[in-house]
Amino acid sequence: MGRVQRWLGRPWGVAALVVGLAVAGVGLFWFQPWKLWVDETIKDALPAATATQDAAEPAAGEPAAAASGPRTLASGELISHEHRTSGSVKVLELADGTRTLRLENLDTSNGPDLRVWITDAPVKEGTAGWRVFDDGKFVSLGKLKGNKGDQNYALPADLDLKRYTSVSIWCDRFDVSFGAASLARA
Repeated sequence: MGRVQRWLGRPWGVAALVVGLAVAGVGLFWFQPWKLWVDETIKDALPAATATQDAAEPAAGEPAAAASGPRTLASGELISHEHRTSGSVKVLELADGTRTLRLENLDTSNGPDLRVWITDAPVKEGTAGWRVFDDGKFVSLGKLKGNKGDQNYALPADLDLKRYTSVSIWCDRFDVSFGAASLARA
């Protein structure tokens, strides 16, 4: 105990202690290591369009299948990048014409500042695919709701699905993909 008192009794000792505590605090805030042990499971229901008419009867000229539920426009399977990631991705069109990106059976690590991006980048396996998604065009659909489960994200009405062909679970803080999926047209 005497060494600590002598060390803290010197002006540089107190300064070193304050700087060390500040660095540790910033590091904890930046990396948020506790998220590695905290899972957040989301169970969003399959999306349904807002009913504006009798659901049993489609509008004139509308196919009967449109009234039965969402139609899959594109889909893909998530592959791992920086963190082990699995699950499937679907782009769904609802009866009212709105579109939703749906993550099903998502299982990835939790992390700081995770986002769901739809992008024009090709999905590459291994470390070659970790950082490609911010090189071209991308649209952020918002923060990842949870690192496990089923989740829905509204797609912008003007989004051209011919140009945006992949989805990434993107860590905005460290500019790296946790996992991604190529979207194959249905």
